[in-house]
Amino acid sequence: MNPTNHPLDNVMWTALTSRQQEWSRGGALARRFRPEFARFAGMPALDEPGLAALASDMEAGEIVALFESRDFDPGPAFDVIDRKGLLQMVGAPGGDACAPERFRVLAPADVPRMTALVQLTAPGPWFERTAELGRFVGFEAQGRLVAMAGERLRVPGHTEISGVCCHPDWRGRGLAGDLMRLVSQAIVARGETPFLHVLAENASAIALYEKLGLRRRVARRLTILQRNATPA
Repeated sequence: MNPTNHPLDNVMWTALTSRQQEWSRGGALARRFRPEFARFAGMPALDEPGLAALASDMEAGEIVALFESRDFDPGPAFDVIDRKGLLQMVGAPGGDACAPERFRVLAPADVPRMTALVQLTAPGPWFERTAELGRFVGFEAQGRLVAMAGERLRVPGHTEISGVCCHPDWRGRGLAGDLMRLVSQAIVARGETPFLHVLAENASAIALYEKLGLRRRVARRLTILQRNATPA
């Protein structure tokens, strides 16, 4: 990474070559998370050699997503599944969580309930070992996990808030904001800055995050690719 660059400028490559390298695979031109953790990839420069290196590390049918500054031609080895606008936001949510004793840190035994909540609410990608990427906090009611938030990407000096979701029956009660505050407080206590990514089309989520005090940092393009059968 160029030392003049901010760690969040090429956030995926930075994460995969620094604090989360142990969960990644690949080489000097392209790296990706091991598929059981996430399906994100990054490269030091978006170019043909990097895309070829990424393709050579993937089997036909595998999916990968890249955060880049622009749309691009992925070359013959990939099919474009989707492109979406993405907003990167930074900052710690203001205020204190209401009755923080209501919430608890989630453990490995909670993963099946975490997965069920994600499948219901679709906050973003979730795989077999995603919950191991960071600390997650949840809220339970009537024996069910109905809201949670946690951590995902880690780069020097920064940790991403992710997996923010709430059961439809429990929305509008401030749970998402309180969970984000608790997750953020733990990040700040480690001397780091919280950040997150949100789809540009998700106006309600962006409005909530801005109300909490996060600020827009940069717009990105999320490109989802599928490896085809073309030789790398």
